Amino acid sequence: MRQLCILGSTGSIGTQTLEVVRNFPEEFRVIAMTCGGNIALLSEQIKEFAPAYVSVSTEEKRKELLGMLPSDASVEVLCGDEGNISCATLPEVDCVVAAMVGMKGLPSVVAAISKGKDIALANKETLVAGGSVVMPLIKEKNVALLPVDSEHSAIWQCLMGQPEGSLKRILLTASGGPFRGFCREQLEKVTISDALAHPTWKMGGKITIDSASMMNKGLEIIEASWLFDVPVDRIEVVVHPQSIVHSMIELRDGSVLGQMGFPNMMMPIQVALFYPRRSECICRPFSPFDTSSCNLTFEPCDRKVFRLVDMAYYAGRCGGTLPVAMNAANEVVVADFLSGRASFLDIERTVEQVMEKHEAEGVIKKPSLEDIFAVDAWARNLASAMRK
Repeated sequence: MRQLCILGSTGSIGTQTLEVVRNFPEEFRVIAMTCGGNIALLSEQIKEFAPAYVSVSTEEKRKELLGMLPSDASVEVLCGDEGNISCATLPEVDCVVAAMVGMKGLPSVVAAISKGKDIALANKETLVAGGSVVMPLIKEKNVALLPVDSEHSAIWQCLMGQPEGSLKRILLTASGGPFRGFCREQLEKVTISDALAHPTWKMGGKITIDSASMMNKGLEIIEASWLFDVPVDRIEVVVHPQSIVHSMIELRDGSVLGQMGFPNMMMPIQVALFYPRRSECICRPFSPFDTSSCNLTFEPCDRKVFRLVDMAYYAGRCGGTLPVAMNAANEVVVADFLSGRASFLDIERTVEQVMEKHEAEGVIKKPSLEDIFAVDAWARNLASAMRK
Protein backbone atom coordinates (compact mmCIF):
# COMPACT_ATOMS: atom_id res chain seq x y z
CA MET A 1 0.00 0.00 0.00
CA ARG A 2 1.38 3.40 -1.01
CA GLN A 3 1.29 5.99 1.80
CA LEU A 4 0.59 9.49 0.51
CA CYS A 5 1.06 13.09 1.50
CA ILE A 6 -0.97 15.38 -0.74
CA LEU A 7 0.35 18.94 -0.92
CA GLY A 8 -2.67 20.97 -2.04
CA SER A 9 -5.46 18.49 -1.36
CA THR A 10 -8.30 20.97 -1.99
CA GLY A 11 -7.15 22.13 -5.43
CA SER A 12 -8.00 20.64 -8.80
CA ILE A 13 -5.19 18.04 -8.85
CA GLY A 14 -5.54 17.32 -5.14
CA THR A 15 -9.25 16.54 -5.34
CA GLN A 16 -8.72 14.33 -8.41
CA THR A 17 -5.90 12.51 -6.61
CA LEU A 18 -8.35 11.80 -3.81
CA GLU A 19 -10.81 10.48 -6.39
CA VAL A 20 -8.16 7.98 -7.47
CA VAL A 21 -7.63 7.03 -3.81
CA ARG A 22 -11.40 6.68 -3.40
CA ASN A 23 -11.48 4.20 -6.28
CA PHE A 24 -8.52 2.16 -5.01
CA PRO A 25 -8.77 2.12 -1.19
CA GLU A 26 -6.75 -1.09 -1.03
CA GLU A 27 -3.82 0.56 -2.87
CA PHE A 28 -3.45 3.94 -1.16
CA ARG A 29 -3.67 5.50 2.26
CA VAL A 30 -3.62 9.27 2.81
CA ILE A 31 -1.30 10.00 5.73
CA ALA A 32 -1.19 13.80 5.41
CA MET A 33 -2.79 16.67 3.51
CA THR A 34 -2.04 20.35 3.18
CA CYS A 35 -4.15 23.22 1.89
CA GLY A 36 -4.21 27.00 1.69
CA GLY A 37 -7.58 28.50 2.55
CA ASN A 38 -10.38 26.08 1.65
CA ILE A 39 -10.92 24.90 5.21
CA ALA A 40 -14.49 23.77 4.65
CA LEU A 41 -13.46 21.29 1.95
CA LEU A 42 -10.43 20.15 3.95
CA SER A 43 -12.66 19.34 6.92
CA GLU A 44 -14.80 17.10 4.69
CA GLN A 45 -11.68 15.41 3.31
CA ILE A 46 -10.45 14.75 6.85
CA LYS A 47 -13.75 13.06 7.72
CA GLU A 48 -13.57 10.82 4.64
CA PHE A 49 -9.87 9.97 4.40
CA ALA A 50 -8.83 10.20 8.08
CA PRO A 51 -5.27 11.54 7.64
CA ALA A 52 -3.05 11.56 10.70
CA TYR A 53 -1.78 15.07 9.94
CA VAL A 54 -2.95 18.15 8.03
CA SER A 55 -1.40 21.56 7.54
CA VAL A 56 -3.06 24.86 6.68
CA SER A 57 -1.65 28.23 5.70
CA THR A 58 -1.97 30.24 8.92
CA GLU A 59 -2.64 29.94 12.66
CA GLU A 60 -6.02 31.60 12.07
CA LYS A 61 -6.97 28.92 9.55
CA ARG A 62 -5.74 26.29 11.97
CA LYS A 63 -8.10 27.54 14.68
CA GLU A 64 -10.94 27.75 12.17
CA LEU A 65 -10.39 24.16 11.11
CA LEU A 66 -10.19 22.88 14.68
CA GLY A 67 -13.57 24.52 15.30
CA MET A 68 -15.08 22.49 12.47
CA LEU A 69 -13.73 19.12 13.56
CA PRO A 70 -15.24 16.88 16.26
CA SER A 71 -13.46 17.12 19.59
CA ASP A 72 -12.35 13.50 19.33
CA ALA A 73 -10.90 13.84 15.80
CA SER A 74 -7.62 11.93 15.63
CA VAL A 75 -5.77 14.34 13.38
CA GLU A 76 -2.93 16.72 14.23
CA VAL A 77 -3.45 20.15 12.68
CA LEU A 78 -0.29 22.08 11.76
CA CYS A 79 0.21 25.34 9.90
CA GLY A 80 2.58 27.37 7.74
CA ASP A 81 5.67 26.26 5.87
CA GLU A 82 6.88 24.29 8.88
CA GLY A 83 3.62 22.37 8.98
CA ASN A 84 3.77 21.61 5.26
CA ILE A 85 7.36 20.38 5.54
CA SER A 86 6.44 18.22 8.55
CA CYS A 87 3.63 16.59 6.55
CA ALA A 88 5.88 15.98 3.53
CA THR A 89 8.66 14.39 5.59
CA LEU A 90 6.69 12.06 7.87
CA PRO A 91 8.52 8.71 8.22
CA GLU A 92 5.45 6.72 7.16
CA VAL A 93 4.94 8.73 3.93
CA ASP A 94 6.59 7.16 0.86
CA CYS A 95 5.12 9.37 -1.91
CA VAL A 96 4.39 13.10 -1.90
CA VAL A 97 1.88 14.40 -4.44
CA ALA A 98 3.00 17.96 -5.25
CA ALA A 99 -0.37 19.45 -6.26
CA MET A 100 0.05 22.94 -4.84
CA VAL A 101 -0.08 26.10 -6.96
CA GLY A 102 3.01 28.21 -7.61
CA MET A 103 6.41 28.42 -5.94
CA LYS A 104 5.21 28.03 -2.37
CA GLY A 105 5.46 24.24 -2.43
CA LEU A 106 9.16 24.13 -3.34
CA PRO A 107 10.50 23.97 0.27
CA SER A 108 8.25 21.01 1.07
CA VAL A 109 9.23 19.15 -2.11
CA VAL A 110 12.95 19.67 -1.47
CA ALA A 111 12.54 18.54 2.14
CA ALA A 112 10.61 15.44 1.02
CA ILE A 113 13.27 14.48 -1.53
CA SER A 114 15.96 14.95 1.12
CA LYS A 115 14.12 12.39 3.26
CA GLY A 116 13.93 9.89 0.39
CA LYS A 117 10.30 10.36 -0.64
CA ASP A 118 9.12 9.75 -4.20
CA ILE A 119 7.49 12.81 -5.79
CA ALA A 120 4.39 12.75 -7.99
CA LEU A 121 4.87 16.17 -9.55
CA ALA A 122 1.93 18.24 -10.77
CA ASN A 123 3.51 21.58 -9.94
CA LYS A 124 5.46 23.09 -12.85
CA GLU A 125 7.02 25.88 -10.83
CA THR A 126 9.00 23.39 -8.71
CA LEU A 127 11.27 22.62 -11.68
CA VAL A 128 10.94 25.95 -13.49
CA ALA A 129 12.35 27.80 -10.49
CA GLY A 130 14.11 25.02 -8.62
CA GLY A 131 15.20 22.52 -11.27
CA SER A 132 18.90 23.21 -10.75
CA VAL A 133 18.53 22.15 -7.11
CA VAL A 134 15.77 19.55 -7.37
CA MET A 135 17.16 17.37 -10.18
CA PRO A 136 20.63 16.80 -8.66
CA LEU A 137 18.95 16.04 -5.32
CA ILE A 138 16.63 13.51 -7.01
CA LYS A 139 19.71 11.70 -8.35
CA GLU A 140 21.61 11.93 -5.08
CA LYS A 141 18.74 10.48 -3.04
CA ASN A 142 17.77 7.98 -5.76
CA VAL A 143 14.04 8.76 -5.55
CA ALA A 144 11.42 8.65 -8.29
CA LEU A 145 10.14 11.83 -9.91
CA LEU A 146 6.77 10.88 -11.40
CA PRO A 147 5.25 13.44 -13.83
CA VAL A 148 1.56 14.16 -13.31
CA ASP A 149 1.07 16.99 -15.82
CA SER A 150 -0.79 15.41 -18.76
CA GLU A 151 1.83 16.52 -21.30
CA HIS A 152 4.81 15.38 -19.27
CA SER A 153 3.10 12.12 -18.36
CA ALA A 154 2.56 11.52 -22.09
CA ILE A 155 6.23 12.17 -22.90
CA TRP A 156 7.33 9.98 -20.00
CA GLN A 157 5.11 7.11 -21.15
CA CYS A 158 6.31 7.41 -24.76
CA LEU A 159 9.92 7.27 -23.59
CA MET A 160 9.42 4.12 -21.50
CA GLY A 161 11.64 1.40 -22.93
CA GLN A 162 13.35 3.64 -25.50
CA PRO A 163 17.13 3.21 -25.80
CA GLU A 164 19.27 5.92 -24.25
CA GLY A 165 20.08 8.67 -26.75
CA SER A 166 17.19 7.83 -29.08
CA LEU A 167 15.14 10.99 -28.40
CA LYS A 168 15.43 13.62 -31.12
CA ARG A 169 12.81 16.14 -30.02
CA ILE A 170 9.68 16.58 -27.94
CA LEU A 171 6.42 17.73 -29.52
CA LEU A 172 4.65 19.43 -26.62
CA THR A 173 0.95 19.82 -27.32
CA ALA A 174 -1.20 22.78 -26.29
CA SER A 175 -4.93 23.30 -26.63
CA GLY A 176 -4.38 26.92 -27.64
CA GLY A 177 -6.63 28.11 -24.81
CA PRO A 178 -9.65 30.38 -25.19
CA PHE A 179 -7.80 32.95 -27.33
CA ARG A 180 -6.49 30.68 -30.05
CA GLY A 181 -6.61 32.60 -33.35
CA PHE A 182 -6.75 36.01 -31.63
CA CYS A 183 -4.59 38.96 -32.71
CA ARG A 184 -2.83 41.38 -30.39
CA GLU A 185 -5.62 43.96 -30.65
CA GLN A 186 -8.17 41.40 -29.49
CA LEU A 187 -6.03 40.39 -26.52
CA GLU A 188 -6.01 44.01 -25.32
CA LYS A 189 -9.77 43.76 -24.69
CA VAL A 190 -10.23 40.34 -23.10
CA THR A 191 -11.88 40.06 -19.68
CA ILE A 192 -11.31 37.82 -16.68
CA SER A 193 -14.35 35.70 -17.57
CA ASP A 194 -13.08 35.38 -21.15
CA ALA A 195 -9.70 34.14 -19.92
CA LEU A 196 -11.24 31.67 -17.47
CA ALA A 197 -13.41 30.05 -20.17
CA HIS A 198 -11.00 27.29 -21.17
CA PRO A 199 -12.38 25.25 -24.08
CA THR A 200 -11.02 21.87 -23.00
CA TRP A 201 -9.80 21.60 -19.40
CA LYS A 202 -11.44 22.47 -16.08
CA MET A 203 -8.63 23.76 -13.85
CA GLY A 204 -7.88 26.23 -11.08
CA GLY A 205 -7.80 29.98 -11.71
CA LYS A 206 -4.05 30.55 -11.93
CA ILE A 207 -3.30 27.69 -14.33
CA THR A 208 -6.33 28.61 -16.45
CA ILE A 209 -5.03 32.16 -16.91
CA ASP A 210 -1.57 30.76 -17.67
CA SER A 211 -3.17 28.59 -20.34
CA ALA A 212 -4.94 31.60 -21.85
CA SER A 213 -1.68 33.57 -22.01
CA MET A 214 0.29 30.48 -23.10
CA MET A 215 2.65 30.99 -20.16
CA ASN A 216 1.50 27.55 -19.02
CA LYS A 217 3.16 26.12 -22.12
CA GLY A 218 6.25 28.22 -21.51
CA LEU A 219 6.53 26.79 -18.00
CA GLU A 220 6.03 23.29 -19.40
CA ILE A 221 8.88 23.79 -21.90
CA ILE A 222 11.30 24.50 -19.05
CA GLU A 223 9.86 21.71 -16.91
CA ALA A 224 10.22 19.20 -19.78
CA SER A 225 13.81 20.33 -20.32
CA TRP A 226 14.63 19.40 -16.73
CA LEU A 227 12.56 16.23 -16.60
CA PHE A 228 13.88 14.70 -19.81
CA ASP A 229 17.34 16.33 -19.90
CA VAL A 230 16.92 18.03 -23.29
CA PRO A 231 17.65 21.63 -24.32
CA VAL A 232 14.57 23.82 -24.70
CA ASP A 233 15.26 24.21 -28.42
CA ARG A 234 14.57 20.50 -28.90
CA ILE A 235 11.06 21.04 -27.56
CA GLU A 236 8.45 22.29 -30.04
CA VAL A 237 5.01 23.58 -29.09
CA VAL A 238 2.22 22.11 -31.21
CA VAL A 239 -1.29 23.56 -30.88
CA HIS A 240 -3.81 20.71 -30.83
CA PRO A 241 -7.27 22.11 -29.95
CA GLN A 242 -8.93 18.74 -29.37
CA SER A 243 -6.53 17.87 -26.52
CA ILE A 244 -6.65 14.17 -27.44
CA VAL A 245 -2.93 13.71 -28.15
CA HIS A 246 -1.31 14.76 -24.90
CA SER A 247 2.18 15.06 -26.38
CA MET A 248 4.53 13.24 -28.75
CA ILE A 249 8.18 12.37 -29.12
CA GLU A 250 10.25 12.06 -32.28
CA LEU A 251 13.03 9.48 -32.21
CA ARG A 252 16.32 9.55 -34.14
CA ASP A 253 15.02 7.18 -36.80
CA GLY A 254 12.06 9.45 -37.56
CA SER A 255 9.45 7.48 -35.61
CA VAL A 256 6.90 9.64 -33.81
CA LEU A 257 5.11 8.25 -30.76
CA GLY A 258 2.18 9.91 -29.02
CA GLN A 259 -0.06 9.20 -26.03
CA MET A 260 -3.82 9.69 -26.49
CA GLY A 261 -6.92 9.89 -24.35
CA PHE A 262 -9.87 12.11 -23.56
CA PRO A 263 -8.92 15.15 -21.43
CA ASN A 264 -8.98 13.92 -17.83
CA MET A 265 -6.28 14.48 -15.24
CA MET A 266 -7.10 11.31 -13.33
CA MET A 267 -5.37 9.27 -16.03
CA PRO A 268 -1.88 10.77 -15.53
CA ILE A 269 -2.45 10.75 -11.76
CA GLN A 270 -3.16 7.01 -11.94
CA VAL A 271 -0.12 6.38 -14.11
CA ALA A 272 2.15 8.19 -11.64
CA LEU A 273 0.74 6.67 -8.45
CA PHE A 274 0.65 3.10 -9.74
CA TYR A 275 4.03 3.20 -11.53
CA PRO A 276 5.51 0.80 -12.58
CA ARG A 277 2.21 -1.11 -12.60
CA ARG A 278 -0.93 -0.26 -14.59
CA SER A 279 -4.35 -0.03 -12.94
CA GLU A 280 -7.88 -0.48 -14.20
CA CYS A 281 -9.23 2.59 -16.01
CA ILE A 282 -11.59 4.78 -13.97
CA CYS A 283 -11.86 7.47 -16.65
CA ARG A 284 -13.94 7.59 -19.80
CA PRO A 285 -12.39 4.96 -22.11
CA PHE A 286 -10.95 6.38 -25.30
CA SER A 287 -12.59 5.58 -28.62
CA PRO A 288 -11.19 6.72 -31.98
CA PHE A 289 -14.75 6.67 -33.31
CA ASP A 290 -16.13 9.20 -30.86
CA THR A 291 -17.33 12.30 -32.72
CA SER A 292 -15.24 14.61 -30.54
CA SER A 293 -12.01 12.93 -31.63
CA CYS A 294 -12.62 12.07 -35.30
CA ASN A 295 -10.81 15.12 -36.66
CA LEU A 296 -7.51 15.80 -34.94
CA THR A 297 -5.73 18.98 -36.04
CA PHE A 298 -2.28 20.38 -35.33
CA GLU A 299 -0.87 23.86 -35.94
CA PRO A 300 2.12 25.95 -34.87
CA CYS A 301 1.90 28.26 -31.88
CA ASP A 302 1.58 31.94 -32.89
CA ARG A 303 4.51 33.23 -30.87
CA LYS A 304 4.11 36.78 -32.22
CA VAL A 305 0.71 36.98 -30.52
CA PHE A 306 1.54 34.90 -27.43
CA ARG A 307 4.92 36.41 -26.62
CA LEU A 308 5.32 34.69 -23.26
CA VAL A 309 6.27 31.48 -25.06
CA ASP A 310 9.39 33.09 -26.54
CA MET A 311 10.20 34.62 -23.15
CA ALA A 312 10.11 31.14 -21.64
CA TYR A 313 12.37 29.75 -24.38
CA TYR A 314 14.80 32.59 -23.69
CA ALA A 315 14.70 32.02 -19.93
CA GLY A 316 15.24 28.29 -20.48
CA ARG A 317 18.29 28.92 -22.69
CA CYS A 318 19.77 31.36 -20.21
CA GLY A 319 19.00 29.19 -17.18
CA GLY A 320 20.14 30.09 -13.70
CA THR A 321 17.77 32.42 -11.90
CA LEU A 322 16.15 33.98 -14.97
CA PRO A 323 13.30 31.41 -14.97
CA VAL A 324 12.85 32.15 -11.26
CA ALA A 325 12.33 35.85 -11.95
CA MET A 326 10.04 35.09 -14.90
CA ASN A 327 7.87 32.74 -12.87
CA ALA A 328 7.64 35.04 -9.85
CA ALA A 329 6.63 38.04 -11.93
CA ASN A 330 4.01 35.95 -13.69
CA GLU A 331 2.49 34.76 -10.41
CA VAL A 332 2.18 38.33 -9.14
CA VAL A 333 0.61 39.83 -12.23
CA VAL A 334 -1.74 36.87 -12.81
CA ALA A 335 -3.07 37.44 -9.29
CA ASP A 336 -3.48 41.13 -10.17
CA PHE A 337 -5.35 40.23 -13.36
CA LEU A 338 -7.69 37.88 -11.47
CA SER A 339 -8.45 40.63 -8.97
CA GLY A 340 -9.08 43.21 -11.70
CA ARG A 341 -5.95 45.28 -11.06
CA ALA A 342 -4.22 44.44 -14.35
CA SER A 343 -5.15 43.90 -17.98
CA PHE A 344 -4.46 40.64 -19.75
CA LEU A 345 -1.49 41.99 -21.70
CA ASP A 346 -0.09 43.54 -18.52
CA ILE A 347 0.93 39.97 -17.69
CA GLU A 348 3.51 39.71 -20.47
CA ARG A 349 4.59 43.35 -20.13
CA THR A 350 5.39 42.93 -16.44
CA VAL A 351 7.13 39.59 -16.96
CA GLU A 352 9.30 41.05 -19.72
CA GLN A 353 10.28 44.09 -17.64
CA VAL A 354 11.20 41.99 -14.61
CA MET A 355 13.28 39.62 -16.76
CA GLU A 356 15.12 42.55 -18.37
CA LYS A 357 15.83 44.10 -14.97
CA HIS A 358 17.11 40.81 -13.58
CA GLU A 359 19.42 40.32 -16.55
CA ALA A 360 20.75 43.85 -16.14
CA GLU A 361 21.53 43.22 -12.46
CA GLY A 362 23.05 39.79 -13.12
CA VAL A 363 21.58 36.31 -13.44
CA ILE A 364 22.99 33.76 -10.98
CA LYS A 365 24.03 30.85 -13.18
CA LYS A 366 24.39 28.19 -10.48
CA PRO A 367 21.98 29.24 -7.74
CA SER A 368 21.61 27.68 -4.33
CA LEU A 369 18.15 27.18 -2.85
CA GLU A 370 18.69 30.38 -0.86
CA ASP A 371 19.54 32.25 -4.09
CA ILE A 372 16.33 30.96 -5.68
CA PHE A 373 14.18 32.17 -2.80
CA ALA A 374 15.97 35.52 -2.74
CA VAL A 375 15.46 36.14 -6.47
CA ASP A 376 11.86 34.98 -6.18
CA ALA A 377 11.21 37.54 -3.43
CA TRP A 378 13.06 40.27 -5.35
CA ALA A 379 11.08 39.62 -8.54
CA ARG A 380 7.77 39.58 -6.66
CA ASN A 381 8.55 42.89 -5.01
CA LEU A 382 9.58 44.44 -8.33
CA ALA A 383 6.50 43.14 -10.15
CA SER A 384 4.26 44.42 -7.36
CA ALA A 385 5.93 47.83 -7.45
CA MET A 386 5.43 48.01 -11.22
CA ARG A 387 1.72 47.35 -10.75
CA LYS A 388 1.15 50.27 -8.35
